Amino acid sequence: MQDKWSLFQKFMITESAQISLTDFLINSLLIVVLSLILEYTYAKCANSLSNRKMFGYNFLMISFTTMLIISIVKSSLALSLGLVGALSIVRFRAAIKEPEELAYLFFSISIGLGLGANQRFVVVVAFIVMMAIIWIRYLLRGKNTQQNLFLNISCDAPVDLQLNDITAIIKKYFKAAELKRFDENKNLIEASFLVDIDKTEKLQSCKQELQKLNDSVSISFIDNKTY
Repeated sequence: MQDKWSLFQKFMITESAQISLTDFLINSLLIVVLSLILEYTYAKCANSLSNRKMFGYNFLMISFTTMLIISIVKSSLALSLGLVGALSIVRFRAAIKEPEELAYLFFSISIGLGLGANQRFVVVVAFIVMMAIIWIRYLLRGKNTQQNLFLNISCDAPVDLQLNDITAIIKKYFKAAELKRFDENKNLIEASFLVDIDKTEKLQSCKQELQKLNDSVSISFIDNKTY
């Protein structure tokens, strides 16, 4: 019994993790390259309503931080348990509103996990496969879905105003329109569309017709050309 207890104590002892500086530098260089490629891909191919370029800036820090943590704790059970305890008292409140943003964040974290575990070959192969899939799907969407403007509409919520009324007017003035977000309560209606516009004069005409539905209609236009 005493021998088993001694063995367990030795197992729990925190030993100095021997991290190869050469491996760490190689992983650091690789993670910078992969994160920058991921950032550009997200800004170019994603459909999120948020500022994609600014959101993509976080990928490098997230990947590098994850790699650093895994590199330190992977050789020590005690450090791993300590990390779990530390994270249990930290509450992250990131405003992630779209599944696409969350998917890219998880992919960024997985890059850091893989390189932290020195699985460079697997990470690079998986990254190449995923980038190929994303870019092929982006190119296959073609010009018909390459909307270049965000149209945000908000107004008071009268009983007789429906989403179909707003959508019908939007499709009347824009070549392509895709509903990205819709929120409604007893006081307010908010809708966000990704649209393709060829003439700026249509913006004013669209606004005037929407205001005929409700005088409280407020419209804002945001450029979608991140790069």
